[in-house]
Amino acid sequence: MATSLDTAAPQRASDQPASTSTPTRTRRLRVPSRDTALRMLSATSGGVLLYLSNPPRPEWWLAPIGIALLGLAVYRRRARAGFGYGFLFGLGYLVPLLHWTGVYVGPVAWWPLSAFEAAVIGLGTAAIAVVTGLRGWPLLAALLWVTDEALRSREPFDGLPWGKVGFSQVDGSFLSLGALGGTPLIGFAVVLTGFGLAALIIRLADPVTRRDVAALAGPVVAIVLPVLASIAAWPLVGTDPNAGTATVAAIQGNVPRLGLDFNAQRRAVLDYHVKETLKLAAEVNAGQVPRPDLVIWPENSSDIDPYVNSDAYAEISAAVAAINAPVEIGAVVTSQEPGPKNTAILWLPGQGPVQQYVKRQLQPFGETMPARSFFRLFSADVDRAGNFVAGTAPAIFPMGPARVGIDTCYEVAFDSVVRDSVPGSNLLAVPTNNATFGHTEMTYQQLAMDQERAVESGRSVVVAATSGVSAIIEPDGRVIRESELFTPDALVATVPLRSTTTIADRLGAWPEWVMVAFGLLALAFGIRARRRDARVRRGQAALAATRD
Repeated sequence: MATSLDTAAPQRASDQPASTSTPTRTRRLRVPSRDTALRMLSATSGGVLLYLSNPPRPEWWLAPIGIALLGLAVYRRRARAGFGYGFLFGLGYLVPLLHWTGVYVGPVAWWPLSAFEAAVIGLGTAAIAVVTGLRGWPLLAALLWVTDEALRSREPFDGLPWGKVGFSQVDGSFLSLGALGGTPLIGFAVVLTGFGLAALIIRLADPVTRRDVAALAGPVVAIVLPVLASIAAWPLVGTDPNAGTATVAAIQGNVPRLGLDFNAQRRAVLDYHVKETLKLAAEVNAGQVPRPDLVIWPENSSDIDPYVNSDAYAEISAAVAAINAPVEIGAVVTSQEPGPKNTAILWLPGQGPVQQYVKRQLQPFGETMPARSFFRLFSADVDRAGNFVAGTAPAIFPMGPARVGIDTCYEVAFDSVVRDSVPGSNLLAVPTNNATFGHTEMTYQQLAMDQERAVESGRSVVVAATSGVSAIIEPDGRVIRESELFTPDALVATVPLRSTTTIADRLGAWPEWVMVAFGLLALAFGIRARRRDARVRRGQAALAATRD
């Protein structure tokens, strides 16, 4: 119960006009009760623990504990309270997680984005609070969490999947579930475990239920079953080279300077990547490293359009000839209608550019600027955002023995985009540019996505970043080569090529939509049950009043 404190003293009777009988109005300040304060603390702490479970920290096991604290906060609360506690949970999670969005533009982007996404989480926890009065509520709550993540990953502005629980688990046993149902199934398992833990704590805290074995069985199953399922799923994570092997190279040329203006010296960025490729070619010719079958350059490695700039064309051609292997070049192409495009170009020795892929999932407030005139009212930095044109189809690059599916940077966060790149491929490449985010955790969060995608697709993944972290990842999610931030490097490794598809890719979005459907059904039952209970209480109150 909330208490109240008078913040204005009442008037004395002598001060009142004789003809006035209206009582004095006082302003009242509501103060959270001890129970409410504890729930607020529990929700916020749970969000912080979920953040701490994300890379670069390996404490993946903190995620279910954080979810358990959220469950304790919203248990048997009204939907409005569930929204509030979920909002606090979301702030505790997303404010530190998304810090990188404001590293060079300040809180004008970071705080509103975090607050908005926290509000979307609040919508989910409002629904979760409604179902906590039903039997088997941890299962129903986990389904609603998946439903909320599905919404957050799609709306608004095509959504923001950053922060999905599934991406926090690349160092833990739950990762194997990605091969069965992708990020939705991983997230479901983690959240079910967490809510099961909350239910167990609630039962143990109740003197009536803590000695009831049957009452404890449900929460224990909710905790143990996802863990056992994830362990049992590991044999389904394929690593055999059923399409052969390939020696791959990822070039990290670095950038002249940090910050939003890193690409002002576009020629320098191109020169750096040419230089690193020539250095690798010299090491290959000297027998120090094996010759790569294919080479991946980062996104924005040539912000000079090589189709119209002869100098850029000549430099790239010289580097490709020296390494004598197919090279994927990340370029900004301005010479093709209807506008500028973030493009991956397949460049062959002695032939030049032969194929290209245009990035399909563009980053809002970066590569595009929705409602530019409106957001300009808050910050002139919106005019730094581009007017890029999105591509319309995936592409597979034939590169030596490999058939390479391309997913550029931000695209790796989106389930459907990566899924479209798998058919016909036996290797995935993620050219990326994280230079505008400095030394923040952003690049490690994105690397975790790449690791999850390796397991989900059953493919090795080559990550080439302008400034790091570049990496080579095997199909089980293990990183076998990794660069340092803002350090020129060339990573070379031999990886398995795999043409078989995982159960997750064959099922596509179906596991997620099935969980969403059941989650919405659970919410409908929860609303109905609450209305029924309210009618019963009103009836009991009316009967009691009649007896009095």
